[in-house]
Amino acid sequence: MTAIEQTEAARPRGTRLPRRARRNQLLGAAQEVFVAQGYHSAAMDDIAERAGVSKPVLYQHFPGKLDLYLALLDQHCESLLVAVRTALASTSDNSLRVRATMDAYFAYVEDEGGAFRLVFESDLTNEPAVRERVDKVTFECAEAICEVIAEDTGLSKAESMLLASGLGGLAQVVARSWLHSDRSVPREQAVQLLTSLAWRGIAGFPLHGTEHH
Repeated sequence: MTAIEQTEAARPRGTRLPRRARRNQLLGAAQEVFVAQGYHSAAMDDIAERAGVSKPVLYQHFPGKLDLYLALLDQHCESLLVAVRTALASTSDNSLRVRATMDAYFAYVEDEGGAFRLVFESDLTNEPAVRERVDKVTFECAEAICEVIAEDTGLSKAESMLLASGLGGLAQVVARSWLHSDRSVPREQAVQLLTSLAWRGIAGFPLHGTEHH
């Protein structure tokens, strides 16, 4: 269940919820407000109203707006990392691995909750705690891709990390561009186009111990 779904499920006002359920409800409401308004324009009043709670209840769970934003960021950075790792582990066929990884980024940006905006399009990137989390998930996704490249090609860790950073960066930038173009190209076709581009590049590095893929 997504944070937005959790909010909808727990929306009735005046209902006493277990602490975890209330926290999830507040995170869902905060996500809706932050995605719609951005961090700077959002107010704790807006989030409390969206969640159907009083401000004191909101502050019992999150001392301030930044704490709430960082909790959401942690949640959605982890979701992206899990999606990338799952895609990489889904097959041993490298061409299918590339496709699965590209599609993971497309699925991430297409999620109706718009959580990717908090990670990749935040208006708070000058805040060190935010920048640290975004840099961390970008690095960890690249590191996951790097492990596969290094194992299969025999390239050094540094060389593999450069290639992995390129693939991860390509995936997230193109996926966001696709979304902002109102999905003028069907997702399956867009993923295939990007996969073809990425695979033509990465396939140029022979498998470790062989001369050809």
